[in-house]
Amino acid sequence: MGRARAEADARGLDGATFTATDLSTWLPEPESVDLVTASFFQSNVALDRAAILRAAASAVQPGGRLVVISHAQGPAGSSHRRPNIVTAREDAAELDLASDQWTVVTADERSRPATGHDGQSSELVDAVLVMLRR
Repeated sequence: MGRARAEADARGLDGATFTATDLSTWLPEPESVDLVTASFFQSNVALDRAAILRAAASAVQPGGRLVVISHAQGPAGSSHRRPNIVTAREDAAELDLASDQWTVVTADERSRPATGHDGQSSELVDAVLVMLRR
C-alpha cells in the first residue's frame, strides 16, 4: 500500500485511493470511483470471487471502468489448472453484469515474456477484461 501511495503521489494522483480490507465483508461506496482494477485475484482460498468482483464493480461510476487481469493458463510445466484459471470471456460471463449498464471493451488473452524461478525464459498468458459502465 505504501509503494502504491508513493507512486500515486509521485505522479500527482492526489485522488487515488488504496484499500486493504477483508474482501468477504467489504461493501464499497456505490458509484464512487472511476476505475477498479483486480490483478491476478485467483486463489485456492475459499472466497466468492465473482461476488467480490461484482461488489467492486458496484463502486464504478458511469463512464468508469472495471479492469480484471487474470492468469489464463498456468506456466509451462506447471500443474496450475482450473478452477482458478479463467479466460476473459469466462470472467465476463461469471460476473454477469447487467448488459444495459456495462459494455465489454476488451475480453481477450495476451501473452507476455516471463522469467521463472529457475531463471528460464517463458511466456505467460493473461486474460484481460475491460468493462465500461454506461
